Amino acid sequence: MPNIVLTRIDNRLIHGQVATQWSGVIGANLLLVANDEVSTNKMRQNLMKMAAPSYAQTRFFSIDKTIEIIHNASDKQKIFLICENPQDVLRLVEGGVPVTKLNIGNMHMAEGKRQVVGSVAVDDSDIAAFRKLQELGVELEIRRVPQEKAESLEKLFK
Repeated sequence: MPNIVLTRIDNRLIHGQVATQWSGVIGANLLLVANDEVSTNKMRQNLMKMAAPSYAQTRFFSIDKTIEIIHNASDKQKIFLICENPQDVLRLVEGGVPVTKLNIGNMHMAEGKRQVVGSVAVDDSDIAAFRKLQELGVELEIRRVPQEKAESLEKLFK
């Protein structure tokens, strides 16, 4: 079974908070971005590699490739799985990726979304995906950085 130390939703994917705070706190040595668009976008990959901590490897896989190969990961790989949205996480879980806890870190405001906490904006599709993840046994937490206390999930489902 792959050693996934944290799964996080952050629409910025790899950036300062992920690289300098989360990766070190959780002891990750592999940052795996599961995202269909980024898996083929070398420019975005190169920008994220520059932001990634030097002690960790980076991988950029499509959702389907992540599902296909994550079970081949070595036990020594401490995987920080990073996704852009809850729909992608749901696809991973339904595809057999063993996600037990999901950190909801940053979901930007956009048309049709409503702000539920400072860094998280959702629409009905997001809410449906979060509910389904809960039904599948995934624990949800809203927390921007490791030092902060988790936000109440009630705000997410209002």
